[in-house]
Amino acid sequence: MQAYSLDLRQRIAQACAEPGARQAHVAARFCVSVAFVGKLLRRQRQSGQLAALPGRGGPARCLDAAAQAWLRDQVAAQPDATLAELQTLLLVERGQAVSRGSVWRVLHEQGWRRKKKPARHGA
Repeated sequence: MQAYSLDLRQRIAQACAEPGARQAHVAARFCVSVAFVGKLLRRQRQSGQLAALPGRGGPARCLDAAAQAWLRDQVAAQPDATLAELQTLLLVERGQAVSRGSVWRVLHEQGWRRKKKPARHGA
């Protein structure tokens, strides 16, 4: 999700500074939530800043670079392996228990694509 632009944040803060302005009306006017307006004004009071906070990244990857390379080598050696088989190989050979979704994400990020099943005609 993208952060609201600094320009929009400045216009919201300016609208809230007008005499008689209510947060709910400003929120409706700019199509943002009342909670966002409140948090924006609190941030402005506490730090003097309106800019969005920097991103915090996210959870750490469950497969490090070495495990990802190993997985890529396994797919190259056995291109018809299923996600479940690769998941089992990771557990047995590397001792790493991960979900099938994690296996898929690594392969997908590396450009691996699932082959489409041929269309059935006359069925």
